Amino acid sequence: MKVAIVEYNAGNVQSVKYALERLGVEPVLTSDVTELRSADKVIFPGVGEASSAMRFLKNKNLDKIIPTLTQPVLGICLGLQLLCRHSQEGDADCLGVFDVEVCRFPQATEKVPHVGWNTLQLTDNVLLKDLPPLPHVYYVHSYYAQLSPYTIATTDYIVPFSAMLHRDNFYAAQFHPEKSSEVGEKIIANFLNL
Repeated sequence: MKVAIVEYNAGNVQSVKYALERLGVEPVLTSDVTELRSADKVIFPGVGEASSAMRFLKNKNLDKIIPTLTQPVLGICLGLQLLCRHSQEGDADCLGVFDVEVCRFPQATEKVPHVGWNTLQLTDNVLLKDLPPLPHVYYVHSYYAQLSPYTIATTDYIVPFSAMLHRDNFYAAQFHPEKSSEVGEKIIANFLNL
């Protein structure tokens, strides 16, 4: 199985690569269109700022390519946000796979960014198969995707938000499955088994 990790100057590709290697998969790190189209699975991770990440994607023409991929795609953290329609971070128009607005957490007594472990409220989805009730996952983010018909898991921090999204062959997690212990490993394994 060929798994491609989109390399676009936005962070955590090494931790995703190590998580895949622990599952016996040697991924390809690439921004090459032919490599991405020929992969069996594509992972679109990210840590960074939405508007500068979108500029990089546009410069590489990846903003046109990623939404047209037909194999299973998994967005992680910033990858989830960039798969949405628009982000308040830098007032960025994003890829539009999910018709969802990405908002900054409002001022509250809890600190922003949201950093650390929190629980998932799950729906019935193939990516969530065989997870325990209320599993814990690891977050680092200041922006969140609003709840929508694409939401397959939620977390409540200041406001309820989309912890995971799914539409057609596109899946996305706001948390970091590659840093979320056995729960995250199971989600990645479920994705690889699609």
